[in-house]
Amino acid sequence: MIPANTTLTKGHGAGNDFIMVPDPEGALEISAADVAALCNRHTGIGADGLIRVVRSAASGAMEARGDAPEWFMDYRNADGSIAEMCGNGVRVFAHYLATHGLASLGLGEHLTVATRGGDKTVTRESESIYTVDMGEYGLPFGAGGADTRVTVPGLGPRPALSVTMPNPHTVVILDSMAELDAAQLDRQPGYDPVPREGTNLELVVRQPDRAQMRVLERGVGETLACGTGTCAVAVALLLAAGTTEGTVPIHSPGGDLSVRIEAGHAHLTGPAQLVAEIALR
Repeated sequence: MIPANTTLTKGHGAGNDFIMVPDPEGALEISAADVAALCNRHTGIGADGLIRVVRSAASGAMEARGDAPEWFMDYRNADGSIAEMCGNGVRVFAHYLATHGLASLGLGEHLTVATRGGDKTVTRESESIYTVDMGEYGLPFGAGGADTRVTVPGLGPRPALSVTMPNPHTVVILDSMAELDAAQLDRQPGYDPVPREGTNLELVVRQPDRAQMRVLERGVGETLACGTGTCAVAVALLLAAGTTEGTVPIHSPGGDLSVRIEAGHAHLTGPAQLVAEIALR
């Protein structure tokens, strides 16, 4: 339970929004029901996810690691389920630490953050633009061709590529913006094979200047952006073009992000904004 008078912060990265809960010393026990109540857009504050801001040594997840970075991003989906990490969320997390004087992060400086998906190094490019080394991507089925069949409501069966980032993603490359618009992401897609731990679904269309995507996020629903999903899309587009490295600008409904794939690592660049502080009653 989060006590009354706790000041929460609302932030977002390209429209992917989060509630930041300060808990530096790990004193809070936040249940899935607490998360779902706060993230409810009608009866709570409303967000795609909740991030507990806690020191690694007090996190309950990283304290056994003597080499862990000072801060741990404890990320929960809007339904209260725990996720490996969140690419847009880690930028907002770093921006929160810098803005609240909890970490030094000037222009051009780096900060490493612990997540369940591994340590992530964040570089501040400008006042509100950050680049995250998201780490290595994975192809759980191997070669990099279509490995899954997804029945997308409104479109029917489509071939897809599975990518881990480290969250599980399933990417479908479409032929047109008309198809992207026709997809009904308020309905549950069908997967063959069925992913054991669930998956995030990304739909993308190549465009001359930038790719256009939509995402159905595991434990949330359709969101305006997804950082790990944007990285998975970049991987899929590059592989489909016959290469494994390059920079891919991508537009999602919430804004623009850019992904550079180099030496097996995905580097995600985009904005982070804090929009409100809210005192619980």
